[in-house]
Amino acid sequence: MAFTLLSSPLQGFTDFRFRNAFHHFFGGIDTFYAPYIRLNGKLKIKQSYQNDLLPENNSTLEVIPQVITNDPDEFLYVAKYVQSLGYKELNWNLGCPYPMVTKSGMGSGLICNPSRINEVLQKAHNETDILVSMKMRMGYENAEEILDAFPILDQYPLKNIAIHARIGKQLYKGSVDLDAFEKCISSTKHKLYYNGDITSVSAFKTIQERFPQIDHFMIGRGLIADPFLPSMIKNNTTEYPEDRWAIFSEFHNTIYQQYDEYLSGPTPIKMKMLGFWEFFSQTTSNPQKTYKAIKKATNPKKYKQAVDKIISTEMKIKSVV
Repeated sequence: MAFTLLSSPLQGFTDFRFRNAFHHFFGGIDTFYAPYIRLNGKLKIKQSYQNDLLPENNSTLEVIPQVITNDPDEFLYVAKYVQSLGYKELNWNLGCPYPMVTKSGMGSGLICNPSRINEVLQKAHNETDILVSMKMRMGYENAEEILDAFPILDQYPLKNIAIHARIGKQLYKGSVDLDAFEKCISSTKHKLYYNGDITSVSAFKTIQERFPQIDHFMIGRGLIADPFLPSMIKNNTTEYPEDRWAIFSEFHNTIYQQYDEYLSGPTPIKMKMLGFWEFFSQTTSNPQKTYKAIKKATNPKKYKQAVDKIISTEMKIKSVV
């Protein structure tokens, strides 16, 4: 069965620099979701969000903007802004699990409030013609919360609901709840996308076999940890290309150079790349040793030496997932 692979947005990671480099070197992703726009009560969009969505920064990709809010006016403001850039769809984030977001009644902290969800959707559908899609968890406290929200969601012509099969308070810990996700399928009229723990070709196949009616799958952290994963899923193979680490090296150098130009000074670029290596290290032969080597690199020169050593070590090891 034909299926679509989507890149789930990760704040601080999947901006246009990463998306463009990923698409160029690896492929496999049909549509990218941009990290959410957050307004913090001011009807003004930060420059970094603007840059991320500029059409010229996304000319080779299909990108869907995302907003995180619990305020109808904020939603409308962002909807009109992204429409002015030519986007036809706005994804609403009811999935973010982080306490600083959920305590404000946003992200997965909003799922338990169907009346507020209704207010936002009502204004969005009455005052704009933008296509609305949703990115959700199954709740914050428990997986029943989404079931209580479905009757409201079913009143609106949403494009789809992408569900990360965890609750918010889990963050990314513990396993996904596939039984709870299955319950969602029969509880809404909307098209559902699956998200959560697609970290290998075999993990993808397990999900696909369990839910044959699902044909859209979102990959988040798994895509950063193993950038080859989407194309391997698409090609139905567990074999990496022969020049795996040479390709990765070019990709790494591309994003490093772009972030280095964008960020000022050695500390911000070090922190940015350290964040990426938390994921990249997971698919090396010795994740702990790899991450430690990056962490110990105290300046750009040492960082580059550490990366060169990691890649040359990995090139000597042919691996299969």
